[in-house]
Amino acid sequence: MDHHQDDKVGMAYGGPQDGHDHDYEPKHSFDRSISPSVGEVNLSSNNQLERGLKSRHIQFLALGGAIGTGLFIGSGQILATVGPAPLFMAYLVMMLVVWVVMNDLAEMVTYLPMKGISIPYFVGRFVEPSLAFATGWNYWYAYAILIAAECTAGAIVISYWTETVPVAVWIAIQLVVILFLNIVAVSWFGEAEFWFASVKLITILGLIIVGIVLFFGGGPNHDPLYFKNWQDPPKGPGAFVPYITGGNFGRFLAFWTALARAGFSFITSPELIALSAGETVAPRRNIPKAARRFVWRLAGFYGLGSLVIGILVSNTNPKLLSGNSNASASPFVIGIQNAGIPVLNHLINAAILTSAWSAGNAFCFSGSRVLYSMALNGQAPRWFAKTSNRGVPYVAVLFTLAIGLLAFLNVSSGGAMVFAWFSNISTISGYIAWIVVMITYLRFRKAMKFNNMLDVLPFRTPLQPYATWFTLFFITLLTLTNGFQVFVPKNWSVSSFLAAYITIPIFLALYLGHKIWFRTPFAIKTEDVDVITGKREMDELEAMDRPPIPRNFAEKIWFWLA
Repeated sequence: MDHHQDDKVGMAYGGPQDGHDHDYEPKHSFDRSISPSVGEVNLSSNNQLERGLKSRHIQFLALGGAIGTGLFIGSGQILATVGPAPLFMAYLVMMLVVWVVMNDLAEMVTYLPMKGISIPYFVGRFVEPSLAFATGWNYWYAYAILIAAECTAGAIVISYWTETVPVAVWIAIQLVVILFLNIVAVSWFGEAEFWFASVKLITILGLIIVGIVLFFGGGPNHDPLYFKNWQDPPKGPGAFVPYITGGNFGRFLAFWTALARAGFSFITSPELIALSAGETVAPRRNIPKAARRFVWRLAGFYGLGSLVIGILVSNTNPKLLSGNSNASASPFVIGIQNAGIPVLNHLINAAILTSAWSAGNAFCFSGSRVLYSMALNGQAPRWFAKTSNRGVPYVAVLFTLAIGLLAFLNVSSGGAMVFAWFSNISTISGYIAWIVVMITYLRFRKAMKFNNMLDVLPFRTPLQPYATWFTLFFITLLTLTNGFQVFVPKNWSVSSFLAAYITIPIFLALYLGHKIWFRTPFAIKTEDVDVITGKREMDELEAMDRPPIPRNFAEKIWFWLA
């Protein structure tokens, strides 16, 4: 099959084109004039992105982006505010949310894993172009700001060992390395991210094992920790720290606060696999595999990690509340120091550094691909679609990384305060993005059902569409109430209010501004939603796939893992 597509990807196809034994006929001839730019992917031969990412690359890309400073340092702030039980419960609930969002994305991108796709592409194709425009810029902004967040965290972690070198130097070094890894060929990037994430995940697994050993009294002092930090006074500090008010309602508010803050650890993580679909080898085989395993691995690291944190450290430990945003604020480091284990605190610090660098690397990759796809669809200036001879969208990479220069605001204390604002805003951007993903999936599923095509989906997930409807309601409620504490008179703060809610009017301004200017419809009619274009090419690509056959037991284990 010739994959050089000098004109727009596909036209509206009818009849059985999937290579399977399914006979279907779309009920409607799709009206492509409704969204002529968003509903098509224009990929000429010199704009083809290289398919250089393997299954292990995309699985570790997603985990590398998901496990960052949110788990290592942000979890300590949650622990200090509300206690160990809300922390553990919030991570468990948020993982269920991520599971639903991941399933929604996996169904869509496995069906149409075309080169140059992004989430805004699917929004414009299945919902309407104004929402796609607002979503694209919202994603790009969130990824770009998160690069700055991770680089800043990495620089502060390095200063744990030495403060003789200015923090700006460490920030600059990290940005340069991320630039190098994102400008070289995509297979180089994937390999680097694989090893970045591998070192980090092995270290986290070691920390969980250490936590279990200390739980049963295997530390130098042979004092079992058990659940002492979960016991109510006077035996311990308690599992819950009531928030704002006392009693059961105060405990519920503690859980809800933990849930809103825990989102920072998870935002944009399921999207990383979806964004790499167009650059993945054998996408219809590898994307479902990555999606299924990603959530279970995330549950293991975050579930056990948050439980271990609550066991190792009391929520009353003053170091959790210290003003130093370095590794000494990590509950893992505090717990190891309390146990009297030498050297290990430096290894943990190194893991945190790797985590920040790996996450920043993944966010730069994702942000640049969003911008590249928007340029192809006419939602961003065309020069963002320029690619190198190796197929890397270098202009989009450079522009995305330029926003990462905001990390230098943290050189001064005032800059750090401004940067905390950006971090809070990016969390709500992530929630808004998930809301749009779920709306898009529901529209996609409705259109597939309308055309009697649900049975031709190459990947289907359980509890649909009910799980998506429930999660959509839940995340919308969480987004609207994430800053509820500022409405308590004693807690009112203009800056806190804006940090919690400014993203919502910005997103609405982008959406409504585009809609008014271009006079787009409220939503594309179900019968006009195009679920055919690109399907033939992807079916042919799938037919060319030859799954590797393990030659021995060792290869069988490796194929299962990666």
